[in-house]
Amino acid sequence: MHSWPNPFIEQRADPYILFHEGYYYFIASVPEYDRLALRRAGSLDGLRRADEVVVWRKPDTGPMSQLIWAPELHHIDGKWYIYFAATHTQALDTLGMFQHRMFALECADSDPLTGKWMEKGQIQTPFDTFALDATTFIHQGKRWYLWAQKTPDIAGNSNLYLCEMENPWTLKGEPVMLSKPEYDWECRGFWVNEGPAVLMHGDKLFISYSASATDENYCMGLLWIDLQADPLQPENWHKAPQPVFRTSYENRQYGPGHNSFTQTPAGEDVLVYHARNYTEIEGDPLYDPNRHTRLKLVAWREDGMPDFGIPPADTL
Repeated sequence: MHSWPNPFIEQRADPYILFHEGYYYFIASVPEYDRLALRRAGSLDGLRRADEVVVWRKPDTGPMSQLIWAPELHHIDGKWYIYFAATHTQALDTLGMFQHRMFALECADSDPLTGKWMEKGQIQTPFDTFALDATTFIHQGKRWYLWAQKTPDIAGNSNLYLCEMENPWTLKGEPVMLSKPEYDWECRGFWVNEGPAVLMHGDKLFISYSASATDENYCMGLLWIDLQADPLQPENWHKAPQPVFRTSYENRQYGPGHNSFTQTPAGEDVLVYHARNYTEIEGDPLYDPNRHTRLKLVAWREDGMPDFGIPPADTL
C-alpha cells in the first residue's frame, strides 16, 4: 500500500489536486492568503518538488482584495477555471463572521501556469451572505456546483448547497441544501459544514465535508446518494452520524479536513487533506500557518463505503 512523506507539502491548507492529461496539478490556500499559485508534475510525488507559479495576486482593494481562501483548479469545456473565496475586508460582520463571497477566474490557454487568467467575477447565489469552498463535478450528464454558505434563517456559519450550472460561472435553477450542522461534532467552536469534495465509487456518489472550528475539533463528515437518484431531492441523501476522519491524539494529527480527492496512476483513490501536528495555537487558528497538506489512500469496505482510517503520524 503506497504511502507518502508526511507532511506532503508544508504550510498549504485546503489542498486540491487535479489530474488532467497525464499531469497532476496542485493548488491550495497559502498562509498569507494573498495569491493563487499552481504546481504541476508528472507524478504525485513530483508535486512536492515542483516549482510553484503564481498565476494571480489579489488587488489592493475591492471584493477580491482580502483573505483568498480554498482555491480549486478545474478544466471545463477546453478552458481552465479557478474557483476561490475572497472578501473586501478582514473585519467581521454584525454576526461575527467573515464576509467572503465566491469568485472564478478563467484561462483559455492550454497551459494554466503560463496562460492569461481573466476574472469572471462573483458567482451569484440566491442570497448575499458568507459563501466559500466551491467545487464542481459532472453527474447524470449535468454540471453541478457544490459549496458552503450562510443561510439567513438557519443558525450557524455555513451549510452545504448543490445547484446545476448554466456555465462555469453561472448557476441554473434553485440551489438545494444537502446538509447543515446538527450533530455535536459539527458544532464545536463554530457550527460549520464546509469544504465539500466529491468521490464516486460503485453505485454511489459521496460528498465528504469538514465540520466545526479549524482547530483540533475540525473533522470530516460524509454524505452519499445512489448514483441513479435525483440529487436535488434532499431525502435521497444519507448522512453519516459520526465523523469519518478526525483528530488522532496518538499520532499527533490535529484537525484533519478540508480535503479533496485524486487518484494514483493505478486508479486508487487518494484523500488529500490538511492537518496540524500541534494544538497550541496563538490567537485565531486561521492565522496559524502550519496546516500542512497530507495524502492518504482511501480503503473501500465490502459494503461499498469508504474507510478513511486514522490520520497517519508525521514521517518527516
